[in-house]
Amino acid sequence: MKVTGGCHCGHIKYEAEVDGGTVRVCHCTDCQKLTGAAFRANIASLPGTFVLISGTPKIYVKTAESGTRRAHGFCAECSTPIYSAALEPNPSTYGLRVGGIDQRSQFAAPTRQIWCRSALPWSMDLTAVEQAERG
Repeated sequence: MKVTGGCHCGHIKYEAEVDGGTVRVCHCTDCQKLTGAAFRANIASLPGTFVLISGTPKIYVKTAESGTRRAHGFCAECSTPIYSAALEPNPSTYGLRVGGIDQRSQFAAPTRQIWCRSALPWSMDLTAVEQAERG
């Protein structure tokens, strides 16, 4: 499916194609720190479909526990995380941050959770937590 997305302030906008049934959740401590949240939800762009419409993300290069280095793109104005990608000039795919995608409510539930050894215990099941439609 075609998706559009961007940052909170509107400086960065993009479009891409994704398979809406491939959302995954990462519980690694790096994702927890980089998002300020319990986990990060991602969806991969299909090869060659990610296009920046406006803005230029600032890049932070993160070295994973495995030693793999990844480029993390975020908005320099509002700090919204946009993507991660291989550290190369024109990556074929991008790990898009689900929260920045306009069509995120159309995605299926995540199909995979990774780095669960780092998961905050309560983050694995929120069904019993009180819910409110608005804050």
